[in-house]
Amino acid sequence: MEIYLKLFEVLFPVFFVVGIGYYLGKENPKVDTAFITYFASNVGTPGLIFYSITSTGVTFQLFAAYFGYALLAVAVFSIVGLCFLFFLKKDLIRELPPFILPNTGNMGLPICLFAYGSQGLGVASAIASVVILFHFTIGIFLADKKFNASLIFRTPAFYGILVSVFFLYFKIDPPEFLINTTMLLSYATIFLVLMSLGIALTRLNVFSLKKAIISSIGRVILGPIVGFGLIKYFNLTGFAAGALLIQCSMPSAVLTYLVGSIYSPKKIVDNIASMIVASTLMSFFTIPLVLFFALKYLN
Repeated sequence: MEIYLKLFEVLFPVFFVVGIGYYLGKENPKVDTAFITYFASNVGTPGLIFYSITSTGVTFQLFAAYFGYALLAVAVFSIVGLCFLFFLKKDLIRELPPFILPNTGNMGLPICLFAYGSQGLGVASAIASVVILFHFTIGIFLADKKFNASLIFRTPAFYGILVSVFFLYFKIDPPEFLINTTMLLSYATIFLVLMSLGIALTRLNVFSLKKAIISSIGRVILGPIVGFGLIKYFNLTGFAAGALLIQCSMPSAVLTYLVGSIYSPKKIVDNIASMIVASTLMSFFTIPLVLFFALKYLN
């Protein structure tokens, strides 16, 4: 009974806030989320990264290890995605991002935080750091079919990661005012991005349900299998392994749609939107199962 209570305690606040966003989006279809996107990208995410990496007790060795595991996970996600796209006869390049870039920020971070506390948040942030960097580099390259390395230097999250790793590597304790400030930014960002996810679900449409469901299997079903494979292969245990499994299980990130809408043709963007909606709705059923396993066996 205790495990089910913990499951409820972890998932209820996340799904509740997503529900608030969905309600607001339905009540006012014109509600503007541009501020949330701007705030999260330029202020909130760098602050969240800094707080979760430097103030949660995560060591540099643990951060580096799970940063590396996240890179491996994305590499395997890429192979899975290419296989699905080839089978479905879709664009192998422009439609790859929703397969390889899960929603580790909007959903993954709060779930890991509620499941494993501050240390879980720290490990989850190491994994999310990889995905965030890829959104503004590989994600744009795939959407536009043009590579521009300078993009990474225009990404505030990149500098947030650099500063965080500097503090972590040299074991520098951040001043209390900085911890308090980034903590406020972190929780504000988590709330806002969860709410924006709910709003986004009211605006994105499914254009090909069958293909969207098949594609989503590659994200929310095979994703946790990839995560579990990494855990078994590297013999990972404890809360850090649980955080990796949870992050690998997330649905497609909404940011892949936003990037695609700027750089890709409308047909591609519609397919990406369809996969985001389908995988997110499917994740409402798959995430509780993954979380149950993580809390019971990886704690």
